[in-house]
Amino acid sequence: MKTLIKNGTVITASDTYKADVLIEDEKIVLIGINLPAEGAEVIDAEGLLLMPGGIDAHTHLDMPFGGTTTADDFYTGQRAAAFGGTTTHVDFALQQKGKTLKHGVEMWQAKAKGKTVIDYGFHIAITDPTEESINEISSLGELGVSSLKVFQAYKGAFMVDDTALFKAMEKARDADILLMTHSENGDAIALLTEKLVSEGKLAPKYHLDAHPREIEGSATARAIAMAAVTGAKLYVVHMSCSDSIEQMAMGRAKGYNVMGETCTQYMFKFEDDMKVPGFEGAKWACGPPVRTPDDAEYIWESLRDTTLQTVATDHCSFNYEGGVNGKGPGKELGKEGWHKIPNGIPGIEDRMPVMYHNGVNAGRISLNRFVAITSTNVARAMGMYPRKGTIAAGSDADIVLWDPKKKHTISAKTHHMNVDYNAYEGMEITGKPVRTIIRGTTVVDGDKFCVEKGFGKFIKRKGPQIV
Repeated sequence: MKTLIKNGTVITASDTYKADVLIEDEKIVLIGINLPAEGAEVIDAEGLLLMPGGIDAHTHLDMPFGGTTTADDFYTGQRAAAFGGTTTHVDFALQQKGKTLKHGVEMWQAKAKGKTVIDYGFHIAITDPTEESINEISSLGELGVSSLKVFQAYKGAFMVDDTALFKAMEKARDADILLMTHSENGDAIALLTEKLVSEGKLAPKYHLDAHPREIEGSATARAIAMAAVTGAKLYVVHMSCSDSIEQMAMGRAKGYNVMGETCTQYMFKFEDDMKVPGFEGAKWACGPPVRTPDDAEYIWESLRDTTLQTVATDHCSFNYEGGVNGKGPGKELGKEGWHKIPNGIPGIEDRMPVMYHNGVNAGRISLNRFVAITSTNVARAMGMYPRKGTIAAGSDADIVLWDPKKKHTISAKTHHMNVDYNAYEGMEITGKPVRTIIRGTTVVDGDKFCVEKGFGKFIKRKGPQIV
């Protein structure tokens, strides 16, 4: 099957140019001017931008947490991603206590089986750092997994100590595995939580007091220091504030193998959103928590100056009003205390349009930088480049046809995520995908979803890069 996309403007992380793109057997085979159309389905992209499909390196689909499970499974989450222009994501598989890392990956493969509609990979989070588990890091490449997550937070659940973190870094370095950290001080959070709860401070706003910015900064500094000593490749996830990003800037200035990710919500949801009367602030409970408008501007600047290299979603969807109308339990589990709110904010569908409108249209970032932080840099860091993350001969034909003039109002009433609220409710955007192509197949065409469950492929990854 051959497809020819004509008359579009190709946007990569480095270049912008008018060209036709010829696709055959899932790959881009030729880019040029006035390419012949014989034997090909022709798509006229006049007035449209052709960008590499978005890659979201931080998602949680069908994940158990806090006495419930996320509202989006691999079908609903991936379908929503495709409508938003994301063609590949990397989800977090969790090691189970007493089990191997391989078992964790196999569990998540089972969750995805028969449901996938975009391409995907897995990180594995090590939560039971026995000697056997640490040694198993060396064989992750055989599973097609090139990234390992270590939690410095969630004491009593996922958190590991510095001894385990250091050992994991050494093994990851030797195996060329990207070591990812959730960098907050879990010991401090546990103590602050105990104190706040004992004092009867149970409203959602006290979630903020349990996760002060300083402990994110200090944990980030610890992780960077260990990466410097071990030589490991470090990727700090969901960086939310200047305190942690300053540490990243220093680490990169010193030439350490470190890079940082932020998430869309940190540029639009703030502490004041959690401090509203009643329970509505629970919608924005996540870890690290939302911060301030000043932090948002610091994040934008850090994306511009390359201190931060990727934007993800940390998509972790729990219904605000769960347990009714067939919905599983959600945020309401925390009505008796903020410490029981399932942490997470949905956003897998909205990342690309929100970042385009508020970044490119607002003059904060260029079109090429938009592609870099939403796709190309992610592909490099996740060990998928150049198969994914660019428009080039030989790459997978993952292409988003983007209408820079198309207007849309984001709303839970019209989104495709299986969750009952939206972080960007009412945001009016200009510019969104009108066609999403994965490996040469149209997955979304306007409002039409065009593939069946099982279309998405598992991507075996290797060779992560610090960018």
